[in-house]
Formats: sequence, structure tokens, C-alpha cells
Amino acid sequence: MITISRRAALVGGLFSLASCGKFISYDGPPVTRVQIQKSDRRMYLLHHNAVLEAYDVQLGFTAAGPKQFEGDGKTPEGRYHIDRRNPDSAFYLSVGIDYPNAADRAFAASQGKSPGGDIFIHGWGDKKRERSDDWTAGCVAVTNREMKLVYAMIRNGTPVDIYA
Repeated sequence: MITISRRAALVGGLFSLASCGKFISYDGPPVTRVQIQKSDRRMYLLHHNAVLEAYDVQLGFTAAGPKQFEGDGKTPEGRYHIDRRNPDSAFYLSVGIDYPNAADRAFAASQGKSPGGDIFIHGWGDKKRERSDDWTAGCVAVTNREMKLVYAMIRNGTPVDIYA
């Protein structure tokens, strides 16, 4: 069961107000796992079973089903990990997800196709967007303000579970 502690809520609130700059620091409980629920369009930053932060997200422009091939516009489903950080992202800030994994590559190869890649959790960039529209090419998007905290909290190696 996922719970949110009062301390985690307070820490998140303070850090979201703490800085007007692009980068902030975070010294609260470590994020031990990221959970993305595609059907609910929600992302949770967890410290074990406690929710540190929760966000509404936007997904690939073809949200139904798992990403299988390059250009399908879908967000992957399964267990992945944060494997890189991009402070100069065209979408404000971004953290990379290590899609495709071995199973993703094998399935795409069996179909004679490329699995694609470059899947990130990122901000909105410079465009004004509506919260209700899925628009990415398979990534997970939050507002730039939210991405500032996500970027500060998540470390390389953090597991990311993406559920249908």
C-alpha cells in the first residue's frame, strides 16, 4: 500500500517553492522507485512504500498498449531504470529511462523492426500545453516546475515501473 507522510508532503512543498532557478537541491528521503500508472496518468516518486511526490503526467500520443517499435508513439510498460540526465533538454530538463531492455529488443527484432529509444521523463519545454492532452513521442511529461523537483530527487539507477 502506498502512503504519503506529512514530512514528505512538507519537504516537497518547500522545495517546489524554494528556487526560481532551473536547478534546486534536494536532501529529503531518497527516491527508491518511480511508479507510473498509464491508465490514471499519474507518476509517483516513492521512498519504499511512502509517496514523496505524485504528479499528473502526459504520455505518448498513442497511449494505449506498450511501446514496441520506433515511431509507434507509445510509452513503454515494464521495469526500467533511470540511466542518464540531460540538463540541456529541449523539454526543460529530462532523465532518461533505459528503454529498450533485452526483451524489448528481442521482440522488435523478431518482427523485423527497431524498438526505438530515447525515452525520458521530461518537462513541457517552451510550449504552452494542456494537462489533458497526450503529446509526447513515448516519453512521460510533467510541467517544467514539477520537472525541476523530479530532476533534483531522482538519481541514476532508480527503478522505474510503468504499468498499463
